Amino acid sequence: MKLDIILSGVGGQGILSIAAIIGEAALKEGLYIKQAEVHGMSQRGGDVQSNLRIASQPISSDLIALGGADVILSMEPMEALRYLPYLSENGWVVTNTAPFINIPNYPEVETVWNDLRSLPHVIMLDAERLAKEHNVPRAVNMVLLGAASPILGIDFDKIEQGVRRLFARKGDAVVDMNLRALACGREAAHQFMAERRDK
Repeated sequence: MKLDIILSGVGGQGILSIAAIIGEAALKEGLYIKQAEVHGMSQRGGDVQSNLRIASQPISSDLIALGGADVILSMEPMEALRYLPYLSENGWVVTNTAPFINIPNYPEVETVWNDLRSLPHVIMLDAERLAKEHNVPRAVNMVLLGAASPILGIDFDKIEQGVRRLFARKGDAVVDMNLRALACGREAAHQFMAERRDK
């Protein structure tokens, strides 16, 4: 098994929490993991990117080469496009469609969406809207992680366990909120993929 994931977004969107949960779930499956440090400005609003590598064999490098990513998991649509050169031929992009417009020359959002829609393997969800609709507005990152879960090849129960462990110190209410966000993202991804297949 080999799974190379690029996590992207902007500071404050919870990318490191996603990486921690996926990493812990992979360890529970007896897999090896390596994670590169966050690149970019980690302060709130700055662009952030991290590499997470998972494999059934020892991993030599913690960096993903151009064309080597199996998944780009992005909290922000333009950031998903930024890392497309790293995506493998059969790789997946899982992205939030809600833009974080933090630069004056942010491209037309519809253009960004159209570029993403043209990809053969993509899951696009308005994770912020879904989080609000399910009364979990502070767990947008878990909605996105749930959306990615069908394609990660990691047992969903182990991802749920990772959520429980990461948020346990914050109490049962926070754990429950994040698990609900995870489940709604997974359900929305299945629906998105089914609708895309039917077109």
